Amino acid sequence: MPMVTVSISPLQAADIRAAVDNGSYASSSEVVREALRLWDAARKVGGHDSEMLNQDCIPGGGKCVAEMFADHEAEHRRTA
Repeated sequence: MPMVTVSISPLQAADIRAAVDNGSYASSSEVVREALRLWDAARKVGGHDSEMLNQDCIPGGGKCVAEMFADHEAEHRRTA
Protein backbone atom coordinates (compact mmCIF):
# COMPACT_ATOMS: atom_id res chain seq x y z
CA MET A 1 0.00 0.00 0.00
CA PRO A 2 1.43 3.44 -0.87
CA MET A 3 2.52 5.59 2.04
CA VAL A 4 1.62 9.28 2.16
CA THR A 5 2.72 11.83 4.73
CA VAL A 6 0.26 14.52 5.78
CA SER A 7 0.23 17.24 8.41
CA ILE A 8 -2.72 17.44 10.79
CA SER A 9 -3.47 19.65 13.75
CA PRO A 10 -2.69 18.52 17.30
CA LEU A 11 -6.45 18.33 17.96
CA GLN A 12 -6.98 16.07 14.94
CA ALA A 13 -4.09 13.85 16.09
CA ALA A 14 -5.60 13.65 19.58
CA ASP A 15 -9.02 12.76 18.15
CA ILE A 16 -7.49 10.00 16.02
CA ARG A 17 -5.55 8.64 19.00
CA ALA A 18 -8.72 8.72 21.15
CA ALA A 19 -10.64 6.75 18.51
CA VAL A 20 -7.91 4.09 18.58
CA ASP A 21 -7.55 4.13 22.37
CA ASN A 22 -11.29 3.68 22.96
CA GLY A 23 -11.35 0.71 20.60
CA SER A 24 -13.44 2.29 17.85
CA TYR A 25 -10.61 1.68 15.37
CA ALA A 26 -7.65 -0.68 15.33
CA SER A 27 -5.13 1.90 14.13
CA SER A 28 -4.63 5.52 13.14
CA SER A 29 -4.37 4.39 9.54
CA GLU A 30 -7.81 2.81 9.78
CA VAL A 31 -9.29 6.13 11.00
CA VAL A 32 -7.70 8.07 8.15
CA ARG A 33 -8.74 5.51 5.52
CA GLU A 34 -12.32 5.70 6.80
CA ALA A 35 -12.24 9.50 6.63
CA LEU A 36 -10.92 9.36 3.07
CA ARG A 37 -13.63 6.89 2.03
CA LEU A 38 -16.28 9.25 3.41
CA TRP A 39 -14.66 12.25 1.72
CA ASP A 40 -14.56 10.36 -1.57
CA ALA A 41 -18.21 9.30 -1.23
CA ALA A 42 -19.29 12.87 -0.42
CA ARG A 43 -17.32 14.16 -3.38
CA LYS A 44 -18.96 11.67 -5.75
CA VAL A 45 -22.49 12.10 -4.39
CA GLY A 46 -22.23 15.87 -4.28
CA GLY A 47 -20.77 16.08 -7.76
CA HIS A 48 -18.51 18.86 -6.56
CA ASP A 49 -14.78 19.21 -6.67
CA SER A 50 -12.62 19.20 -3.54
CA GLU A 51 -12.65 23.00 -3.33
CA MET A 52 -16.41 22.92 -2.79
CA LEU A 53 -16.05 20.30 -0.07
CA ASN A 54 -13.71 22.56 1.87
CA GLN A 55 -16.58 25.01 2.30
CA ASP A 56 -18.98 24.64 5.20
CA CYS A 57 -21.57 22.50 3.38
CA ILE A 58 -22.40 21.07 0.02
CA PRO A 59 -24.83 23.39 -1.80
CA GLY A 60 -28.43 22.27 -2.13
CA GLY A 61 -28.95 21.29 1.49
CA GLY A 62 -26.51 18.39 1.55
CA LYS A 63 -24.37 17.60 4.55
CA CYS A 64 -20.81 18.82 4.83
CA VAL A 65 -18.10 16.17 5.03
CA ALA A 66 -17.61 16.79 8.76
CA GLU A 67 -21.30 16.12 9.39
CA MET A 68 -21.16 12.95 7.32
CA PHE A 69 -18.13 11.74 9.26
CA ALA A 70 -19.78 12.57 12.60
CA ASP A 71 -22.87 10.61 11.55
CA HIS A 72 -20.70 7.69 10.53
CA GLU A 73 -18.78 7.80 13.82
CA ALA A 74 -22.04 7.76 15.77
CA GLU A 75 -23.28 4.76 13.79
CA HIS A 76 -19.92 3.01 14.23
CA ARG A 77 -20.16 3.48 18.01
CA ARG A 78 -23.75 2.18 18.10
CA THR A 79 -22.86 -1.02 16.28
CA ALA A 80 -19.53 -1.64 18.07
